Amino acid sequence: MPSSLSPRAERFFLLTLAGIQFSHILDFMIIMPLGPILMRAFGIGTHEFGLLVASYSFSAALSGLFAATFVDLFERKRLLLISFSLFAVATLACGLAPNYLTLMLARGLAGAFGGVMGAMVQTMIGDAIPYARRAKATGVVSTAFSISTVAGVPLSLWLANLLNWRAPFILIGILSLLFILVGLRILPELRSHLNKEQRSHLLSATFEVLGDTNHLRALLYSALIIFSGFTVIPYITVYAVNNIEISQHDIPIVYLVGGAATLFSAPFIGHTADKYGKVEIYRLVAIAAMIPLLVVTHVSTVPLWLWVVCTTSFFVLVSGRMIPAMAIIASAAQPNLRGTFMTLNGTVQSLAMGLATSLAGFIITLDDTGRMVGYSKVGYVAIAANLLAIGIVSRIVMHDRAPQAR
Repeated sequence: MPSSLSPRAERFFLLTLAGIQFSHILDFMIIMPLGPILMRAFGIGTHEFGLLVASYSFSAALSGLFAATFVDLFERKRLLLISFSLFAVATLACGLAPNYLTLMLARGLAGAFGGVMGAMVQTMIGDAIPYARRAKATGVVSTAFSISTVAGVPLSLWLANLLNWRAPFILIGILSLLFILVGLRILPELRSHLNKEQRSHLLSATFEVLGDTNHLRALLYSALIIFSGFTVIPYITVYAVNNIEISQHDIPIVYLVGGAATLFSAPFIGHTADKYGKVEIYRLVAIAAMIPLLVVTHVSTVPLWLWVVCTTSFFVLVSGRMIPAMAIIASAAQPNLRGTFMTLNGTVQSLAMGLATSLAGFIITLDDTGRMVGYSKVGYVAIAANLLAIGIVSRIVMHDRAPQAR
């Protein structure tokens, strides 16, 4: 059963989780708009850049598998803040990396701790917020994506253009330390999941999760959604600069406008999903998301304003799918196994991100003029995965879904 929080405590709880998620998302996102700068700085191509992005995801997947053996044995707040502290140190190390290989190693460490951290945020929402308000709560925490694109990415790119590519990582590390202090004060302890029988061995909870066919369907659904987005997302900025001929200095505008739009769309999608049905709203948003998935990967040289229209619709709809989807996924877990399930879900999502980014990196090539070739094929792969996710969602059974109104 979800913990009982007063309306005020619940609001501060969600805002604190949003702040923690902001650091995580910004750290993960910033490597993508920095793509053209890093490719020039290290003399690398799309394959090497894809591996740099994927190193974060693959490390998060491996750490998630390890964390699934113990995540439900500890109090939630403590485990989240320990992971967050290690993440902050790894992110600072990214800013100090002297070469490509060292940067990849530091990104891998940040991904390892960030993956556990992201899973714990979703687990704490599932533990503390009743099903009837869970999509709205997910929407509130999802504003971290909006704020990171409105403020975090443009500010980070401005610092990178003004100073160098290291500055954004140092900024994120400092912000993380501030949010750790806030979390120590605001976050409640969540330990209701500890009131159960002792496990026979460390992997017993993992085997329980993976032995449930409903859990497996939810994990496949989660992987398909992430895969459909991350075949396209990491290369948007490189495509914009190399093919659409958008100036690197105008890239912050793309993220500023797109993020501003999601500030309004994320809470609206969450509220609508709670009111009219999470599965129904997910389907509508996912179907609509196929339009920007197709357009962004096929459009040729266009003015900046038209590219911003395309990418803004992409941000709103492609990221908007995740709001009802995460409420569905969290509710598919058996409550006493939610921490293990959400950690494994983080592993599956990270693996899907890494595979999608790597696959797209090998499909896409640069021609003699530096233009990207093959991005349209990546768009078709994304749409196919999106359609499979739409098809599987109706087969997921959600637990604790009885209405719980205040």
